[in-house]
Amino acid sequence: MANSAQARKRARQSLKQRAHNASLRSTLRTAIKKVTKAIASGDKTAAQSVYRESVSIIDKIADKKIIHKNKAARHKTRLNSAIKALN
Repeated sequence: MANSAQARKRARQSLKQRAHNASLRSTLRTAIKKVTKAIASGDKTAAQSVYRESVSIIDKIADKKIIHKNKAARHKTRLNSAIKALN
């Protein structure tokens, strides 16, 4: 348990920040799932439009360092190549 006032405040702040980061991670996962669902439906144009929206979400979360930029790039590449594979 935190003993000093500074440590108690820091503990409060870290809990609040952790909740915010978890929310952002959840938003990221939801965006990825939306694209995956659009790809599974087989509609290429719908998948591309959902992908464009999701790319900005993924980039924003990577800029905030919630996930690493390489992980963001990996997700975007895999989603895009799955869309390109659609007929």
